[in-house]
Amino acid sequence: MPGPRRVDAPSAASSDGSGPVRAVARVLFAILRMLVVAVVLAALVAGAVLVGPGLIDDLEDRTGPVGFEDPPPAGDRDPDRVDPADPGESTYEAAGGTVSSAAVEDYVHHEVNDRRAERGLDPIEWDGTIASVSRAHSADMHERAYFEHTNPDGEDPMDRFTDVAGYCRAYGENIAMTHLERPIAQPDGGTTRHETPEQLAAGLVDQWMNSPPHREAILEASWDRGGVGIYLTEDGQVFATHNFCETP
Repeated sequence: MPGPRRVDAPSAASSDGSGPVRAVARVLFAILRMLVVAVVLAALVAGAVLVGPGLIDDLEDRTGPVGFEDPPPAGDRDPDRVDPADPGESTYEAAGGTVSSAAVEDYVHHEVNDRRAERGLDPIEWDGTIASVSRAHSADMHERAYFEHTNPDGEDPMDRFTDVAGYCRAYGENIAMTHLERPIAQPDGGTTRHETPEQLAAGLVDQWMNSPPHREAILEASWDRGGVGIYLTEDGQVFATHNFCETP
């Protein structure tokens, strides 16, 4: 599978001619792939492949109920422009209560901004339209059984966004797939379980941050807007898309 690419939108060069000339809308793709036994992380640059957390057989007993805390709201969930394929909120009935996709989205958004703040970067502002496009892609990957940035119709992340809106001059995407309430293998040889919305969100961001190309996408200084789209299946499978936007 080819690595993600990044293309810049047109911009003026500096007065001495040394500034970059951007050709077309920039697309920064980063892909996180989780299979039944292992995850293969495809790099932003060609040829970089890493092995990361993977789903292992459920050999442990389910733990008892745990309490769910309300997440801090990320932002507007009723934007004027939405993706017509946005499925809305999805849920999973966990041992400790109902896990909602909206709660996970809020937690991921804040977790990403926390990681940026630790490195002195500005926070990404929540954008409900971008989140709607992200959510539609997560659901589509489940419904049409693929795990790619480009969908079976040949549409890439920027295509999907510009079908709905057109105010981003640069656009990026991270995707991930994992499970709730199953042991997940970790790079250190241990395992973890995602039992709550907050744990799931932290696990998703950890997966991305443990992969240099995905971490690069999260820590890109030019992003100023973004949106997270989570789709949860009845059996606890999780599809996640995080899109990033640079506005003029």
